[in-house]
Amino acid sequence: MPGLGIRYTIQIKVISKPKAEYNTDEYFELDLPLAPAVMVGEEIVTEGADVSEYEIEAAICRHLNLPLPEKKKFLGKIFKR
Repeated sequence: MPGLGIRYTIQIKVISKPKAEYNTDEYFELDLPLAPAVMVGEEIVTEGADVSEYEIEAAICRHLNLPLPEKKKFLGKIFKR
């Protein structure tokens, strides 16, 4: 995610707590997604599951009103093109 923060000039905030703290009444009152989760603005990109870099990048683009990124083909991922 740090690379995406540089590429799109956005602030990335990572919240990490012991698992037990995510199961408290106080946490549920915050109306945040279940961990692990990724949010971009108010959009929950994933909740309780892994997510691809493309899905996060697409959510960032939607949030910034930018065109969606191209999906990288297999060799493009290997050679970072």
